[in-house]
Amino acid sequence: MRHEAALSEHTVAAYRRDLARFAAFCVANGWTVRSLTPEQVVAFLADERGSGASEATLARRLCSLRCFCRFAQGEGLLEEDPCAELPTPRPTRRLPRLLSAQQVERLLKAPDPTRPLGWRDRAILELLYATGARVSEVADLRTDSLLEQLEVVRCEGKRDKHRLVPLGRRARTAVEQYLARERPGLAALSPGAAWLFLSRTGRRLGRDRLFRIARQHALAAGLPPISPHTLRHSFATHLLENGADLRAVQDMLGHADVGTTEIYTHVDRKRLRKVHARFHPRG
Repeated sequence: MRHEAALSEHTVAAYRRDLARFAAFCVANGWTVRSLTPEQVVAFLADERGSGASEATLARRLCSLRCFCRFAQGEGLLEEDPCAELPTPRPTRRLPRLLSAQQVERLLKAPDPTRPLGWRDRAILELLYATGARVSEVADLRTDSLLEQLEVVRCEGKRDKHRLVPLGRRARTAVEQYLARERPGLAALSPGAAWLFLSRTGRRLGRDRLFRIARQHALAAGLPPISPHTLRHSFATHLLENGADLRAVQDMLGHADVGTTEIYTHVDRKRLRKVHARFHPRG
């Protein structure tokens, strides 16, 4: 998966967890790889559903098993693929949680630049909202990811695909302040560190820490707990609400399929229905 399909480390880790659960289930039932049947795979999925797994999780579990069984068949461990004829569960499409423009404004002002790492946290939040980047993409940014002359940031997305996303004036200012005021001191604690955003010990900020930073400042701003993905969803929705082209938003988000981006048009239509119902004489 990592070397031939070029899947991300996070996807590989998720597949590993899925297969570990399946392996434990097989051991508990005395099954081996060479004797796998479709009924056994269905029994595993039914057990997972009974344990509270969502439809989206079940769909990914089955995807993991499909990949493994194709690999096992290619290696001669299986004569037939037990997953070949199994239908894929179709999870219901949930609308993403969003912030209004006013809520985003409150969130971005929450980090206090006069406190330690205030500029770093503000730069992180500004960049998340300005680019719509995934949390893993922000964690992976290096100092040379900022192309200042072009006023863009280079994001490395899924399957090592790179894209250039414009960086707005306010986000550029916050990043510049962080680079000038805080990063030199952090970088001195870990010489040679090329990551853009560093911890208080000079190490790369991981995904989990970025999630905590977003949550911490949301609560400080009087908002419900959010994740960095909330800013990604808000970025896309606010662009479309203000007339942005769907294909342009797709490119900025790094979606391979425009169908993935179209969920934000559903969000916008939902908002329009509310406006119509509230203000139209016969709404």
